[in-house]
Amino acid sequence: MGLFGGKKNQLVGLDIGSSSVKVCELQVLGKGGSQRYRLQKLGIAPLPFDAIVDGDIMDSNAVAAAIRQVLAEQKIKARDVAISVAGQQVMVKKVTFPLMSPTELAESVRWEAESFFPAGQGLDAYALDFAVLEERPSEGNMDVVLVACRKDKIESYIGCVAMAGARSVLVDVDVFAIQNAYEINSPPGGRDEVVALVNIGAQFTNLTMLVGRKSLFWRDIAWGGHRFTDKLMEDWGVSREAAELLKEGQAAEGRTPEEVEPSLSSVSDGFADELGRTIDFFRSSFKVDRLDRVLLCGGSAKVDKLPEILGDRLRVSVDRLNPFQLLEMDERSLDPAVVNGVGCTAAVAVGLALRQVGDR
Repeated sequence: MGLFGGKKNQLVGLDIGSSSVKVCELQVLGKGGSQRYRLQKLGIAPLPFDAIVDGDIMDSNAVAAAIRQVLAEQKIKARDVAISVAGQQVMVKKVTFPLMSPTELAESVRWEAESFFPAGQGLDAYALDFAVLEERPSEGNMDVVLVACRKDKIESYIGCVAMAGARSVLVDVDVFAIQNAYEINSPPGGRDEVVALVNIGAQFTNLTMLVGRKSLFWRDIAWGGHRFTDKLMEDWGVSREAAELLKEGQAAEGRTPEEVEPSLSSVSDGFADELGRTIDFFRSSFKVDRLDRVLLCGGSAKVDKLPEILGDRLRVSVDRLNPFQLLEMDERSLDPAVVNGVGCTAAVAVGLALRQVGDR
C-alpha cells in the first residue's frame, strides 16, 4: 500500500492522536467548481495516557477500543478509513529534479531517499512515496515531495484499525491533512499570503509553511502540549485530569485559570521561542520577507491565551483554525456543542475525510 493511498469513494477521516481519537465523515455536494462539503458525523474518544508515545503505539488494545468506541457512538456504518502518521519516524522533504519520465523519476526518488534514513537503516525498513508538486518546463525541472515512514509504524496503526473492525485504505501524513483542511475552509483568490499552519499535539508539533496555497516547508518540532500539563502538575500539585481542564481555562481541584496563568504563560513563552526560531529558519532559507498570519490547530491549540501570547511574541496575527468554517452542517445528526467542543482539534480528521480511495 502506498503511503499516500492506493472507484473514487469518500473515506471516513480517522485521526489517531497522542491523547484522543477523532473521527469525521463528510458528504460531497455538487460537482466540479461548485463542489462543496457537508459535515455529517464528528466524534472524539480519549486515549489513556501513554497509549501513544512520540507517535508510536504502546497499547494497541486501548487504541483499538477508542476507535471502536468513537465509530459506534457516531453510528458510522462505513468502514473504509483514511488515517495519518507523524512523529520522528516520518520524514518529509521537497526535492527539485530535472524534468523526466515517471519511470525515471521513481528510480531517482529511490536514490534520493537513501539520504533520509538514519545510519544503519535502509530503504527496506521504510515505506516510501512521492508526488509531483509542480513542473516548470521553462526551467527544465520540477518539484517533488518525498515521504518516508518506517513500515512497522504504519503496520501498527493499520493493525489497530483492523482490530476495531475498520479498514485503512489510505495512509496520509498529518501536515498534508492539515493543509487540506485549511484550503477547503479558505475562500479562493486573494494575495499570496505567507501562512504558518501549526498543529500542536500532546507530544510534538507539526509546522507547514504556505505561500499562497503552495507548501514550501514542513517541520516536526519536538515540543508538545504535555509540557503545559507537566508544568501545572509540578507547580500546583494537581492531577493530570485537572491540569488538562486548567489548560483550557476551566477551574479544577480548587485552582482557577487566573491563579495558574503564570505557569501557562511561561510555557507559552518557551513555545513562542521555539516556533519563532523555526519560522525564522524558513524565512531565511526560502528568502521570504514576511509572515502574514499563524493558524493553530490540534488539542494543545486550545490552551488558554496561547494565541494572544504567540501573537505578541511573533508580532503577527495568530488565530485558531476553524476546520468547519466553510462546511455545511447536517443539523439532524450533529450536536452543535460537540462541534464547538472539538473545534480546532479536528483539523487532521477533516483533512483526512476529504480524501478518496485512489488519491495520491
